[in-house]
Amino acid sequence: MATSTKVLTAHIPLDLADKVEAAALRLDRSRGWIMKQALAAWVDQDEARHRMTLEALEDVDAGRVIDQQAVLAWAESLTADAPLPPPTK
Repeated sequence: MATSTKVLTAHIPLDLADKVEAAALRLDRSRGWIMKQALAAWVDQDEARHRMTLEALEDVDAGRVIDQQAVLAWAESLTADAPLPPPTK
């Protein structure tokens, strides 16, 4: 059973288009296949980032945060002989 498709058009910088062409030749795949793989990976990454952002905002709303000064003090201590333990709530 064939999947429905839609044509999308984009202007791609020449150096990026050359890299896509090289990948297609190296992998013995079409440029379209390379573009579909890349776009699918980007969409997956963007959806994950959005989901993590919403989860982080839920943590903020629930008060599950660490004081910025505690984080800065910990980060500055990392170069010391006896660094501080990572801050917790």
